[in-house]
Amino acid sequence: MELSKSLPAIIVRGTVPIPNNDFRIEVGRKVSLKAVEEAEKNFGSYAIVLIQKNPMIENPTVEDIEEYGTLVKVQMKIKLPNDAYKVKLSVIQRIKVKEYFLTDPYFVVEYEEKNTINGDVDEEVTLVKMIVTEVANHAQTILNPNNQVLEKVQQGLTSEKVCDLVIFNLKSPEQTKYRYLEELHLNKRLRMLLEDINKQKMIVDLEQKINDEIKKSIDENQKEYYLREKMRAIQNELGDKAKKEEEIDELRKKILAAKMPKAIEEKALQELSRFQSTPAAMAESSIIKTYLDLLVELPWKKSSKDTADLNKVQQKLDENHYGLEKVKERIIEYLAVKVMTKRNPQTILCLVGPPGVGKTSLAISIAEALNRKFVKQSLGGVRDESEIRGHRRTYIGAMPGRIIKGMKDAKTVNPVFLLDEIDKMSSDFKGDPASAMLEVLDPEQNANFSDHYLEEPYDLSQVLFITTANYLENVPAPLRDRMEIVELSSYTEQEKFQIARRHLLAKQLKSHGINDKQFSIDDKSIFYIIQHYTREAGVRELNRFIGALVRKAIKEILLTKKPSIAVTPENIESYIGKPKYVHNIADKKEQIGVATGLAYTQFGGDTLPVEVTYYKGKGNLVLTGKLGDVMKESAQTALSFIKSKALEFDIDPDIFNNNDFHIHVPEGAIPKDGPSAGITIATAIVSAATQKYVKKDVGMTGEITLRGYVLPIGGLKEKAIAAHRSGLKVILIPKDNEKDIDDIPQEVRDELEIITVQNVNDVFQYAIK
Repeated sequence: MELSKSLPAIIVRGTVPIPNNDFRIEVGRKVSLKAVEEAEKNFGSYAIVLIQKNPMIENPTVEDIEEYGTLVKVQMKIKLPNDAYKVKLSVIQRIKVKEYFLTDPYFVVEYEEKNTINGDVDEEVTLVKMIVTEVANHAQTILNPNNQVLEKVQQGLTSEKVCDLVIFNLKSPEQTKYRYLEELHLNKRLRMLLEDINKQKMIVDLEQKINDEIKKSIDENQKEYYLREKMRAIQNELGDKAKKEEEIDELRKKILAAKMPKAIEEKALQELSRFQSTPAAMAESSIIKTYLDLLVELPWKKSSKDTADLNKVQQKLDENHYGLEKVKERIIEYLAVKVMTKRNPQTILCLVGPPGVGKTSLAISIAEALNRKFVKQSLGGVRDESEIRGHRRTYIGAMPGRIIKGMKDAKTVNPVFLLDEIDKMSSDFKGDPASAMLEVLDPEQNANFSDHYLEEPYDLSQVLFITTANYLENVPAPLRDRMEIVELSSYTEQEKFQIARRHLLAKQLKSHGINDKQFSIDDKSIFYIIQHYTREAGVRELNRFIGALVRKAIKEILLTKKPSIAVTPENIESYIGKPKYVHNIADKKEQIGVATGLAYTQFGGDTLPVEVTYYKGKGNLVLTGKLGDVMKESAQTALSFIKSKALEFDIDPDIFNNNDFHIHVPEGAIPKDGPSAGITIATAIVSAATQKYVKKDVGMTGEITLRGYVLPIGGLKEKAIAAHRSGLKVILIPKDNEKDIDDIPQEVRDELEIITVQNVNDVFQYAIK
């Protein structure tokens, strides 16, 4: 065939023409439309088809075109409504571009024809036979639909035409077929085709396998779910290796950057190797990943720098908390030792006190003052040892214990770690969490704390542990022994007033969006709330009533358009109702058989009058007032002592034989117990038996023995405050409690005469007229 070696070129993209086949394309670009028209007009409908390297380029240049193409003849051309052509081309021969003559308005190229190179005939025949067999057996699997390959092969085509025919109809990506144009050796081309046929069969088999797996687990009608499962199965089969490798590299960098102890770093790298070799579909993969995430998130070396200025720490504590001098002093001592020794003192503080006295807020203030991170774990209701030590990783859903979790949240190795409500832990068949806490809170052991999930020792020695408890008796003795107990007793009325004035009022005004010019409350009103609306050790109830007053004031300001509200003792009841409590007031006149005792309750101190009378009977003792066992024994002890010393006190012994003595403590609905009412009961009995008056302004506290000695008591500070509030002038306390007088606020000591007594004779001397 004699043809010009220069022809117009049609540029195609996303498809590859193969010789010995008819080829249909839609020509729409201006440069290709011109080439088709020119081929028909001046070149006998012959043209060159060239392949674009990147199909996304709209206006290709010479650099964007492959060097191999095909010689074609335009068989048919149909114009479409969009001015494009639907063209049928007959592909004749492979060509190679030698030179580009023209690129605008269409491409013209000089080319040379490339003939097929034949090789070994026997190999050629064998390869063609294998290809024809595959086509015969797997035509639907490997060839595009609606092909007529078998019919044409049966017409006796040459090996080259059989090869080109199968290539053109093969179900493989069009872009991969370009290499068949470059390859001139027939046998090599046949081998490539056989290889692609086998690949296509494997892909089909894999798809079938995936389909079979999915059909076992889902219903045919769930189309959307079916497609999602198919996609997941494909991803699992592929392994998504690139993403996992990237994740593994990132984890390795984090492990090396975490500065773990050498043994733990080695374990982490071993687990990383396991993670790398474990398929993503296995549950074990996510378990290992979670464990490695914990290791890299735990702090191993990073610490916060403590404040070294003791004055600043003192100032911070004073700003946030009024009173609590002993606690503040202990914190300053802790920091002073650290500054002096350049290392963390190994100490565990336990703040013990009734609810509402500020144990948790004090721990937060300690963290702020020391410039440390603060983390809190509440132990109330914990009854499983695994809550503290974590679960072993052999269990499904295993996770670290609260201690390790808290350290992860803190992100430093030296936080202030608050273990709240340590007295509320309980135990059951799953173990005793209090026993697990022994290692955590032992300064000699916690440098190698063992968590079941972590499986490696973790150093807790730099942590400042602070625990809180309401009742120290509920904390097991071994655990109590590991802690330094700091008691927070109930606040005095003066302390409550200062806390309300300095902290609570400002906090409530801020939270309710009102300022001190719109709302004011005088000092007498605050004291009135403390004395008549609250009966508590802390200040939570006081805080609620101040909040209630602020809300009432806001409502009144909005309704009545008043500029401000001032709360006074005269109008306070109109806002928060009638008083809820009335404290016992000292008797205005002296009485016989009535002595004033001092009591310590969970709400603070109070006075406790004891009444005694007798009447004809058989020497029985009657006790009323809902007394506990200790107070009942105190009454019996006091009566027995006075019986034995009746003549010394000018009492006729027959009075005890012929009469029944009735001892009553008013407010009978309230349970009362404790070892401090002995001398009060004895004084009331002697007064009733001798018909002598008890001084009205004297209060007393102390336990009595059968020999008449006065034993020490607790809660002296609260009892003295209650005596002062009730209007008493003198209080009698045991000699052994003389050391506790310094705990009594100065304003109470200034107005109260405190007398120490060693035996009941001293008590009667001061109390009975």
